Amino acid sequence: MTGRYGNIDYPRLTKSAFLFGVTLFAVGAVAELVGHAAFGTLPGWQDTLFLDMEIIGIAIALLSPFVFGIALPLTE
Repeated sequence: MTGRYGNIDYPRLTKSAFLFGVTLFAVGAVAELVGHAAFGTLPGWQDTLFLDMEIIGIAIALLSPFVFGIALPLTE
């Protein structure tokens, strides 16, 4: 039986979104560390990009279990 939002696999979606957030954070952190170690100072746009990747990664990793694991299944 399909629910209100269709036939969505919430556990898989929750895990995938969480892993995407963790990966985004890790890539941003590693890129910033390697960039500073290899090139010294990075241009401002690269620092901003890597910092934004870290912040958005943390936000996705923290919010996805609540949204896809709790809120959406309860509203079906």
